[in-house]
Amino acid sequence: MDSRVESTGLRAKPVAYIFSEDLVKISSRLPSNRNRSFLVYSLVQAYGLLTKCTGQAPQRFLVVRPRPAGKKELLAYHTHDYLEYAMNQSSDAQHLLGASEFGLEDDCPMFHGINDYITQVAGATLTGAAVIRNDVSDVSICWDGGRHHAKKAQASGYCYVADCVLAILFLKRTVPSAQPLKKPRVMYLDLDLHFSDAVSQAFFRPGSTTAAQVLTLSIHHTAPGFFPISPLASLPDVNDPTFDPFTLSVPLTAGASAKTFLRIWPIIEHVKDIFRPDFIIVQCGLDGLAGDPMATFNWSLGGEGSLGWCIHRIVHEWQGKKMLLGGGGYNTPNAARAWTYLTSVAGGIPLSLDADIPEYSAYLQFKPSFTLDIPAGNMQDQNTEEYLQTIEATYEGITSVLHSRMVSSTL
Repeated sequence: MDSRVESTGLRAKPVAYIFSEDLVKISSRLPSNRNRSFLVYSLVQAYGLLTKCTGQAPQRFLVVRPRPAGKKELLAYHTHDYLEYAMNQSSDAQHLLGASEFGLEDDCPMFHGINDYITQVAGATLTGAAVIRNDVSDVSICWDGGRHHAKKAQASGYCYVADCVLAILFLKRTVPSAQPLKKPRVMYLDLDLHFSDAVSQAFFRPGSTTAAQVLTLSIHHTAPGFFPISPLASLPDVNDPTFDPFTLSVPLTAGASAKTFLRIWPIIEHVKDIFRPDFIIVQCGLDGLAGDPMATFNWSLGGEGSLGWCIHRIVHEWQGKKMLLGGGGYNTPNAARAWTYLTSVAGGIPLSLDADIPEYSAYLQFKPSFTLDIPAGNMQDQNTEEYLQTIEATYEGITSVLHSRMVSSTL
């Protein structure tokens, strides 16, 4: 993607918030999350987070208008046949016969405006990637992105376009102006309840013995029959002939809470420190938060080990440039709460979780609490001490292999 975003020249770069009315309008048609995009952006606006500061106060956010992705940009990963089918609004019987082949049924039905949805969401995420690659900002946010189940030639899991993969492919290109020329390293960290099957598979190199430019790490729930079914969703085994230390998973059992995330977080930090990414893409799916209809994890928004705590550490303590994407999350008011709060965290002006929801047109959507917080519920955390020790012991071996690969790397 040839970015049309130019540097702002600001000494302290503001966080780039990717937004346009067209993007919100088309994203709000997504069958699995109708009107979610509208509610998220309206709450961000209601708190005044994107208001430009004047005088001596620094500008915290830069609103960047995305442009739709072109066909060539989409073809960087997707197949021509998939794009032709998905973006053809024909309803004739012969056309509909191909729906199963391309995954455009069941959880991914065709819908009015799918053509614009694919180009707008891909374009928005690519714009967010261009903003950090071109040094306009060190952090970008695109809550309409994060579609981590979309495959090269198939829609899946409410995802129609592989914007995460497209962004990784874009960021891993050598920057022509960089001296000396360097192949950027990209770390993809997925916090969604569901495994990032399509993204992980796209960069999986079974049995490889060399270093890679891309590392994917997914923290998720896995259980028999739980979507998506993938061998890569399991705890990696360094003795498996197909083991790839750059395609990693941390599967958690039901009830995972902030306490469990706090426990495993040193593993994530260690992987990051060994890999030393130039760019970090974080998929901030919310379906693991308490109150989500998935009712599988019991994660909270505030406190040690919470989603907010993790994002604060990534944005403000990790080296490298970051892009925050959306993902799952099927309690729409809670999605608005969480991504509004994470926006404030990324901007360095975290809202109080006790803050009242501003009285605006969508105020009644946030009953009964009418506050910003998403506290944990009463679900039992089934991630036992024995299981957590197994994860830690497994990752001692994984990080040893990863370190060896990076030491011998010429990237």
